[in-house]
Amino acid sequence: MNKILRAPWHDYTSRCIYMVTLNKSPNVKAFGTLEGDCQIPAGQKGSPFVSATEIGCAIKDKIRNFHLIEPNIRILQYAIMPDHLHILLFVEYPTDIILGRIVAKFKVEVNKAAKTVEVFAKGFNDQILKGSRSLDTLFRYLRDNPRRLAVRRAFPEFFRRVNGLKIGERTYQAYGNFQLLECPFREQVVVHRADSPEIRQRKRDLWLYTAANGGVLVSPFISPAEKAIRTEAEEAGGRIILITNQTFEERYKPSGRDFELCEAGRLLIISANMPGDLSRQACLTMNDLAGFICKFENMTLSLRQI
Repeated sequence: MNKILRAPWHDYTSRCIYMVTLNKSPNVKAFGTLEGDCQIPAGQKGSPFVSATEIGCAIKDKIRNFHLIEPNIRILQYAIMPDHLHILLFVEYPTDIILGRIVAKFKVEVNKAAKTVEVFAKGFNDQILKGSRSLDTLFRYLRDNPRRLAVRRAFPEFFRRVNGLKIGERTYQAYGNFQLLECPFREQVVVHRADSPEIRQRKRDLWLYTAANGGVLVSPFISPAEKAIRTEAEEAGGRIILITNQTFEERYKPSGRDFELCEAGRLLIISANMPGDLSRQACLTMNDLAGFICKFENMTLSLRQI
């Protein structure tokens, strides 16, 4: 099992908004069944949704009565999926109880309601809402969860290769899991020579926390230090958007570890279309693209776009 990392710089008793993810225990039935048409946008009649099972209904009841578990918590949004649960929760006031204990109390209450020993798998993922990421982005992301799952099931070829992936005003060749672009927790990995040991450690803490808790790291991973971060992130179960300068030939597919990660839905490779030697300009262009991907808010893809 991958080790889940907490943010060492963060006070988990403070006033804060988190997106918490809990995975289903392998010993219980699904939380819900997927229904609807994946090509109908979220919120419209007939769009994909998850119909809660008996266990899913027990989870929903405890979410709606979360204030009875911890009065300082307000639930802003949630998404019950067949094999996991997302909760966007707001710790409105500083509390003496850390987030982990609050989540543990919620798990116990769900187990009682579902009349089973363990509804959720051990541990949980958390992502801290930062000022650079809007609440609307997270609301859209959670509402769109059923559609993304429906697309993955209906169009497995969607997670292969395209020649016209639009990002901003430009199009790119790409291979892998395009839905990584929609994850609201994306962090650029870039290590500067002038970075002090303290700055490098702070960056490493952020990147590994992001990777271990369901976020996405974006980078060409050029320097040895950046490559080392990628290796650690992958070992922690992280997901990667890799920027490359090479173009994709007609029958291109990645080899070795990169192919395995693409097949597992954990890697997207995007070509900056600058073949040849890795020049300084190519490195700058790739890092600029990585930075743009991390800052771009409305990264919602559709089948028509790709």
